[in-house]
Order: sequence, then C-alpha cells, then structure tokens
Amino acid sequence: MALDEPHDENAGMPMSDSLGLATLGREQCLALLAGAGLGRVVFTSRAMPAIQPARFALHHGAIVVRTPSQSALFAGILDSVVAFAVDEFGKDLETGWFVTVVGRASEVRDPIVIAELETLPLSCWTGQVDSRYLHIPIESVTGRRILGACSNEALSVIDAPDELSGRVCHS
Repeated sequence: MALDEPHDENAGMPMSDSLGLATLGREQCLALLAGAGLGRVVFTSRAMPAIQPARFALHHGAIVVRTPSQSALFAGILDSVVAFAVDEFGKDLETGWFVTVVGRASEVRDPIVIAELETLPLSCWTGQVDSRYLHIPIESVTGRRILGACSNEALSVIDAPDELSGRVCHS
C-alpha cells in the first residue's frame, strides 16, 4: 500500500466509502490526473449548471485549460469556484476511477507563465487564435476507485439503491 493511500489503521487496508469504493489519497488523485488529458469543467452559465469537456494539463499543482476568450467556458469560470472531473472506466463499467477537483479559476496573465504553458499540448479544438489560459488551483481533490463487483464488498455507484424509493438504479 502506498504511504499516501488512506487506510484503516486497525485493518491495514485501504479505506472505503459508504458504497465500498476505495478512497484515493491526494497523491494518488494527482497521479491519475497527470496521466489524463481530458476532463470536464463544471461551472455556472447564465445562472444554470453547465459541463464542458476540456483538454487540460497539470502545471505547478494546478489544472490549466485553454479556451477562446469569447467562449461560455471562459466567461463562466473566470474568477468563480468550479469543479473539474476526470475519470476512466472499463468497457464493462465494473472497474475504473474518478477524481474531482474544486478550486477558484483565474486567467493566467503572466507572460513568463504563458510562455511555459504554450509548450503544453493544450490547443483549442476550435482553432481560434484568441485563446486564454485558465488556472484552477487544486484547493480540494477527492477520488474513488471502483474495483469491480467481485472485489467491492458493497454496491457500485451504478447499482446503488435510490435512497427515496429503495429501487436499484441502472444508469
């Protein structure tokens, strides 16, 4: 077991949440983020919840995305608290992981930092030249690993009972 992995001191095993999913430590979450290149930004646009996929990179302990300055994403997350979600699941949806970051987004304005960011694979999908870099510091990070129905002793997220009706949800 890695030193940064949350664990139960009594049992010596990784900690699990109420559904039996393995709880990931900060360093594990950061390692998973570093290996991914696509995530989803969760923000508010015109007073409504919005989610948009975004290429990203980790840069000095923060999420960095590049987006056109006239985009809804740029307008919606600038100087706002946002969530950033990254995940990977097996085709059978029985294994995988998910990580969620929360932080206050800001525009990168320092020309030296911008020059560093321009070396990262963060091109805009639209090809627009007037793009800006947004920085989301990792103020909070949580993650879970799904080990599969045979490995988890509790229900997976997909098979969790609906708390209000007691029904089983199959998404």
